[in-house]
Amino acid sequence: MPKVAVVFAPGCEEVEGLTVIDVLRRLGIDAKMVGLGDREVLGAHNIKLTCDELMGDQLLKYDLVAFPGGMGGSKRLRDNEQLKRLMVQRNREGKWDAAMCAAPIALARYGLLDNHDYTCYPGMNEEIQKEVPSARFHKDITVVDEEAKILTSRGPATALAYAFKIAEVLGVDTKQIKKDMLYDYLAQNI
Repeated sequence: MPKVAVVFAPGCEEVEGLTVIDVLRRLGIDAKMVGLGDREVLGAHNIKLTCDELMGDQLLKYDLVAFPGGMGGSKRLRDNEQLKRLMVQRNREGKWDAAMCAAPIALARYGLLDNHDYTCYPGMNEEIQKEVPSARFHKDITVVDEEAKILTSRGPATALAYAFKIAEVLGVDTKQIKKDMLYDYLAQNI
């Protein structure tokens, strides 16, 4: 089974990170909550999260590293030099990375969206375009750029789609869990 790390920074959008952890663990994927600087992280809505481990070089060993959004958390991810170094190295090694909502701004700052497809929270694309004019924005719920091995998504309501897509790019079948979690029912009845 693949291994996934979700990096939580203070001010993160809790539902975006916890949804990924929940879905992947239901699928039997080794999914770890990784704190940026501290194992205790206070999210954007004052929910205290206790992470499994602190961010460090172990991120190089994961099959995919995912970022939840939230403006405060995304800026902290974007501005962390150690994380940038690790993510650039992961990219060079051809490993998958994912970011949603405001967090693609971190991938943009790291230079990972150059000439690649992405999506993000409405309006963040303008900031990303200033950072990386060659990045190609799409309005889809999730966007997978196979060449860059980058997956992105829009915002809190798209967290389930993001989590399922993470599992799928890692080769895990999500058909049954989508049925069990009533995702298919929701998609058909909205």
